[in-house]
Amino acid sequence: MRFGYWTPLFGGWLRNVDDEQMPVTFDYVKRLAQRAEQIGFDLTLVPELNLNDIKGVAAPSLEAWALAAAIAATTDRLEIMAAMRPGYHLPAVTAKQAATIDDISGGRFTFNVVSAWWAEEARQYGGIFSEHDDRYKRTAEFVEVMKGLWRETPYSFHGEYYDVENAHLEPKPRVTPRIYAGGESEAGKASITHYADAYVTHGGTVEELRAKIAEMRQRREDAGLPPFEAFGMAAYAIVRETEEEAQAELARVTDVQHGKAYESYQDFISKSQLEHVPSLEDYSVSNRGLRPQFVGTPEQVAARIREYEDAGVDTLLLQFSPQLEEMERFGEQVIPLVRASVPSSVAAGLVS
Repeated sequence: MRFGYWTPLFGGWLRNVDDEQMPVTFDYVKRLAQRAEQIGFDLTLVPELNLNDIKGVAAPSLEAWALAAAIAATTDRLEIMAAMRPGYHLPAVTAKQAATIDDISGGRFTFNVVSAWWAEEARQYGGIFSEHDDRYKRTAEFVEVMKGLWRETPYSFHGEYYDVENAHLEPKPRVTPRIYAGGESEAGKASITHYADAYVTHGGTVEELRAKIAEMRQRREDAGLPPFEAFGMAAYAIVRETEEEAQAELARVTDVQHGKAYESYQDFISKSQLEHVPSLEDYSVSNRGLRPQFVGTPEQVAARIREYEDAGVDTLLLQFSPQLEEMERFGEQVIPLVRASVPSSVAAGLVS
């Protein structure tokens, strides 16, 4: 299992806790990244939103790609997975930016391609926001242009959305960036099957992830393509000495208070085609992060993670609050247990 964490651009992940003690500054982000390398984390996902959908649109947030480059320059080992929405970028310019961050990082840069969901953000920032299936068509062309520019020079492409004529991109990335993508609609899964290298998804139950991974593996096989290189899942983790303490923290973070932080909720569910629509309580934590139930003692959480590993998940993208303190607890108490490779039959007995 590879362990990743979400870089907090927004001051936290909880929609009903105002102050999570997570400053919206690069200094804090740098401290997290450097500490993460020390305690066993493998990668960080840098999400991309120009508005703050956690704390409300008037709250501060940082820009993903500038932050990704800065993290690359101040770390040595972390894989840096930057999210990117085609409606806010040009493919040739993005390919050049990626090659540059690849050079800064020494080959540690990857992508999370997201087809976007927030109409209000597009209105305020001038992003392209078309109907659902069209967004996936645009994304497929966008990725094709990037990969073409990384592969050959000069490169030309003439499609429905983009035209590139005899473009030169040098230097090429020393390591071609891996493309991660996720989607739950038929259009999304069909498109991702062909352009992505790895599949990522919101948090779900073990049974949901087992079925989803089996489906995506079959889609790749049916398309005559090699297997996906990785299967990742988002999750929110709460680790405490006792199960009672963990449940008390869970109750605190899901004490739903309707307010400005929920402005994006209806927009999110109406502009997406989801297999499992989150309740308002689920939505109190970002990206359906509570659904995997990584809540309990270190032994309980480690055993639960092994269940997902058995189901085919090999990459976790974790959220914590407050991020630094909780990430340290997880790195020191949970990661070593998972990596000790306790047999599943033994691990199952750890959960009461």
